[in-house]
Amino acid sequence: MTLEKGTLIHNRYRVVDILGQGGMGSVYRAIDENLGVSVALKENLFTTDEYARQFRLEAVILANLRHPNLPRVSDHFVMGDQGQYLVMDFIEGEDLRYRMERLGMLTEEDATHIGASICDALAYLHTRKPPILHRDIKPGNVKISPDGHIYLVDFGLAKVYQSASQATTTGARAMTPGYSPPEQYGTARTDPRTDIYSLGATLYAALTGVIPEDGLARAMDNAQLTPLRKRNSKVSRKLSAAIEKAMAVDPSDRYQVAEEFKKALLAANSLTQQSPGSYTVLPAPADAAAPSHHIQATIVDEEVKAAKPVPKMPGPIAPSPSAHEEQPFVSPLKRQKERERKRRSSLVRFGMVALVLLLTLGGIVYFAPGILPSNVRAMVPFLAPTNTSTPTPTHTSLPPTQTMPPTFTATLPPTLTSTPRPTNTPTSTPTLISSTAQTPASGDITGTPSLQSPVTAIGGGTGEIAYASGRTGAPQIFLADVAGETAIQLTNLPSGACQPSWSPDGQRLVFISPCQGNEDVYFNASLYLINADGTNLVTLDSSLGGNFDPAWSPDGKTIAFTSMRTGQMEIFTLNVDDVTSSLTQITKGEARVEARMPAWSPDGSQLVYVVKRLGVYQIWIMNADGTEQTQIIRSGIAYSDYLPDWSPKGDLILFNQRCSTNFCNPYLMSTSATDRTNEQGLRVQMSIALIENVDYSPDGFYLAYEGVGEAGNLDIFYMTLSGGDRVRITTDPAQEFHPSWRPAPLTP
Repeated sequence: MTLEKGTLIHNRYRVVDILGQGGMGSVYRAIDENLGVSVALKENLFTTDEYARQFRLEAVILANLRHPNLPRVSDHFVMGDQGQYLVMDFIEGEDLRYRMERLGMLTEEDATHIGASICDALAYLHTRKPPILHRDIKPGNVKISPDGHIYLVDFGLAKVYQSASQATTTGARAMTPGYSPPEQYGTARTDPRTDIYSLGATLYAALTGVIPEDGLARAMDNAQLTPLRKRNSKVSRKLSAAIEKAMAVDPSDRYQVAEEFKKALLAANSLTQQSPGSYTVLPAPADAAAPSHHIQATIVDEEVKAAKPVPKMPGPIAPSPSAHEEQPFVSPLKRQKERERKRRSSLVRFGMVALVLLLTLGGIVYFAPGILPSNVRAMVPFLAPTNTSTPTPTHTSLPPTQTMPPTFTATLPPTLTSTPRPTNTPTSTPTLISSTAQTPASGDITGTPSLQSPVTAIGGGTGEIAYASGRTGAPQIFLADVAGETAIQLTNLPSGACQPSWSPDGQRLVFISPCQGNEDVYFNASLYLINADGTNLVTLDSSLGGNFDPAWSPDGKTIAFTSMRTGQMEIFTLNVDDVTSSLTQITKGEARVEARMPAWSPDGSQLVYVVKRLGVYQIWIMNADGTEQTQIIRSGIAYSDYLPDWSPKGDLILFNQRCSTNFCNPYLMSTSATDRTNEQGLRVQMSIALIENVDYSPDGFYLAYEGVGEAGNLDIFYMTLSGGDRVRITTDPAQEFHPSWRPAPLTP
């Protein structure tokens, strides 16, 4: 049943508009009343126990995805017999299908940028543990935001891919004629090459304005793919060849991984490879943009086509709803060619046997002329006439026995491995900073500290960073040295752990659990303490609602944190040594005005924090007791400012800024911690695709941060204040986030 406008579902999401409807459900635009933001609500009407179980399993995995070309899945729930729902970021802008209708055919450059962006997203999805397949790539699921950023949307059909040795549940499949490969129609195994085919078909349509011939019809030899250049001669031969290879009927003839397809697209236009999230296209003019409901309706309208009967395929890939996906795909055309090859081989073998028999008979007759009369011999064309004299047979020398040519073993290129982790050598470590070097001037993040003697360890303090990592399943707290050579797991909680914050003596950590990933709000989370060696786990606060964003005071006595015990986010403090009676609420906002993300000043007298008001985050400052609350950054409603961090010297505050109405990579911003004359943050210019959640080193000369690795996954990096000598300290394909630099132990 379609949800009506104004319906409040799951006590949180109020339906604003119906974006589209299809055979599997509807997509709604809704308002998250807890956070005050627009979301896309994807409905799936399959409600059997098996679908519900698979839905919950895969929704948890999708909720942990973080990539600049993917919307974030923020929630999921099942409403009894009513349906299953995924909650995703609502992406403003036009989809590729509407752009094709508006412009006709895309330029080569735009198609290449779109293809490279989607390849980045696919490379990220396909390298998750376990891998994730999108299985419904088409123009309607490629969105272009108002600033030209490219997204792959709609994870309603995404599926966790398992190896051939594992049984897997077959989920819903949408077969969109022209964009779906033939293996997606039957029970053949779908794998990452399925998404590569669909992306190739999407780019084919974008460059020609015509949907390509259906993969199923091509597999059954009822159709052939029209060469791309026949429909658009302006497309280069290299680009058309790359796209047509991606659309091969047999998966083994396609590109085997998305990164390989991306390289072919870029090479066709002599474009250099950029970091994920950097490829953009010209956004639609304001007067040409389609209404949001028209744009996002395309998410599901093509699924109606999938509900139509599809022709049954002969042989082992005939559709069967109950079958497992265990058979590799082989096209009917390929099987037919194999049968013809075997038939030809049989005919050749028969001919050779017959020839041998004839030659044998001929030899007998030739060397025994008396067997046949001379008049009969004359009628046989390959026999010589009989001589009256005794014939002297002519012996033909047989060629020497042929030997096989020497076997040449192809030398394969060396296996690509991850870039070795840096070691403490002059070529791989940042410049050593003197313990007596001067901190850059107020507001100047780009100043490079001078070299002085004597020097301290890299980054000052212990040279260790705590962070959360999903490498073992649910996120856990790890402790690694700044070279990334060793990593020690400190927690092992079934429900996960994240947001570590060090005590000022570097001997204990406060963190939160449960934690399923790098989320914005951690509902029902509690605060915990643990020693630096992973011992002595203690529950600090487990009140209802959720407690997160912990920050340890410089004197080591107090922890400030965000709590939802009052029904909305507010900042509280508690005394570490007197938890039961020292809880203090220091912010009391009006309804829908919330406070969170506290960070202490180095002297412990003030807190910089974030206020959520009018749907955006703002940077505020107050005394440690909650008095004199003042907004220090005014960025308007177009931007959200969040995750502030105070410099150890106390003169500078760094924070992140992101667009609030459309997508943009988060900016790193700075502001003076003492000068209130300028309420605008200064953007820090760094050539980094993604930098978020920065944390100063104890000596104030380095920054740890969340960044994007080569495969597009979230990793922990550190660098100098000027952005130089960047070092990646995590290389696992899992997500790593929430870095916290360990202070040096206090000397007595």
